[in-house]
Amino acid sequence: MCGIIGYAGELQAPDVIIDGLKKLEYRGYDSAGLSVFNNGEIKTIKSIGRIINLEELKNKNQDELISNVGIGHTRWATHGKPSEKNAHPHFTDKVSIVHNGIIENYLKLKKCLEEKNYVFETETDSEIVAKLLDYYYQGDPIQAISKVISRLEGAFALAIMFKDQPQKIYGARKECPLIVALGENQNFIASDINAVLEYTNKYYNIDYQEIIEISKDSVEILDIDGNKIKKQINIANWNVAAAQKCGYEHFMLKEINEQPQAINSTISPRIIDFLPDFNYDNIDSDYLKKFNKIFIVACGTAMYAGMVGKDLIEKIARVPVEVDVASEFRYRDPILTKQDLLIVISQSGETADTLAALRLAKSKQIETLAIVNVVGSSIAREADKVITTFAGPEIAVASTKAYIVQVAVMYLLSIKLALVNQKLDKNQAREYIKILMQMPEAISDVIGLSDNIKNIATKYQNTKDMFFLGRGLDFATCLEGSLKLKEISYICCQPYQAGELKHGTISLITDNIPVVCVATQTNLFDKMISNIKEVKARGAKTIFLTTPELETKIEKEIIDDIILLPCIKDIFMPFVIVPVFQLMAYHMGIIKDCDVDKPRNLAKSVTVE
Repeated sequence: MCGIIGYAGELQAPDVIIDGLKKLEYRGYDSAGLSVFNNGEIKTIKSIGRIINLEELKNKNQDELISNVGIGHTRWATHGKPSEKNAHPHFTDKVSIVHNGIIENYLKLKKCLEEKNYVFETETDSEIVAKLLDYYYQGDPIQAISKVISRLEGAFALAIMFKDQPQKIYGARKECPLIVALGENQNFIASDINAVLEYTNKYYNIDYQEIIEISKDSVEILDIDGNKIKKQINIANWNVAAAQKCGYEHFMLKEINEQPQAINSTISPRIIDFLPDFNYDNIDSDYLKKFNKIFIVACGTAMYAGMVGKDLIEKIARVPVEVDVASEFRYRDPILTKQDLLIVISQSGETADTLAALRLAKSKQIETLAIVNVVGSSIAREADKVITTFAGPEIAVASTKAYIVQVAVMYLLSIKLALVNQKLDKNQAREYIKILMQMPEAISDVIGLSDNIKNIATKYQNTKDMFFLGRGLDFATCLEGSLKLKEISYICCQPYQAGELKHGTISLITDNIPVVCVATQTNLFDKMISNIKEVKARGAKTIFLTTPELETKIEKEIIDDIILLPCIKDIFMPFVIVPVFQLMAYHMGIIKDCDVDKPRNLAKSVTVE
């Protein structure tokens, strides 16, 4: 959530900052602002709404904003409604700051500062940081920042300007991501590398209790005591084009179409002689063999990938799996043993609740394995083992290709676990892997059904409620489909296990309510058809997802609409079901004139509780 960018160089800082903020729009925001040094002063402008409003304000005040050094921010409201007053940067006579995260002890700090005659003008917790820096600053920025961050509780990423340090920007973080990017005659602070890929792909990750100081020609990273730290330079393995639309109308559509390549990129390094091999990730067979139980912990879409993973691991490898929402797992005092493995899944590698769950497991000396899409992210750095997915940058807020590669990794892991636990022999494992390698082509075939899916979306564009029904793996996939439709089109839709219909849910089925019926699992097919007849008898409109082979077993009168999927082995059906759901959500969103890349109230990376 929110985005930070800071610039020190030879270019006009306001232009670089606004360009960078546009690249961070996917993180979610409702206001924006920037501060720059100009003629011995810090000049600040803010606006509510989209960044274009800030850009127009910048153009009107061009002469007052001429500068080569500055900071900018997109705010997603937590404390205080979206307003120009509550927008960042927050400033005093000495300092200007932008802040991502939540300061949990801000009321206590506010009371202390009010006793020292500080007056507060906003409803935000972030203003505390500016006032606290003002209080501690006596000419040494590092010392002041050190004192402030030692008093802050919660999550934060900060970019800071001091009025009497006109060539420098400072920063610090806890939980919320922050990087330093390295250019020629220019350097940057940013929430992530996408903001500055136009200028550089080299960057440092910043850790808690590290303080950064950048100018045009230098970068220093210091510990909380002011000692210099040497860090390894990271290289982003994608370019500007990968983070742009490349001819597609929306990032979401582009990323749906990138799924076949994303799967190929993710699984190819981990398949040798048609067998799963995680030596690429420094994970050998002995490591995986020692676990009696697996916990999968994640949030949102990543958690639904974990639900698919649970079904796969238990079906193929016969290892018991529990799946938890990270925000619940960390507080429910889970029973963990040294024979358990905790798998955490996160696209960004910065998800606050997932990171906290990881740290909880590590505090109990439980082995941890992370599946993330961002090299060097907090979760990647702190987990014992890491499997990096190679989806490339995902800009649309609603995850598509990041989800599908997480699912692909779960298939590889399931097959590998089955091998090491002797639930599959090598020939059986190879058969599974050969099918897995065909999934990119199968997904491309499903994407080719886009026009049919669009017609169905058009037919139901005015619906206010929708249900998704499935059993087994179909239900695990319905969870993600329902979420996508909610995120993108704002339709109230609910996923249900079809067998639970008579336990209350069926009371909600009335005339003309669309029900997406996923029926691809052969062993559950007859039971699924019985459930579908129940909703059809109560006036529902049925949208079937099934295969041509199974279609022949369905009575035509219970079908209102149908999408025929490629005929593949039942256990691999999630790969071809999910793109249908993604395209349904996309087309429904477009028809309803929704912002499909930036849905309201949502943020790409949830870095606070």
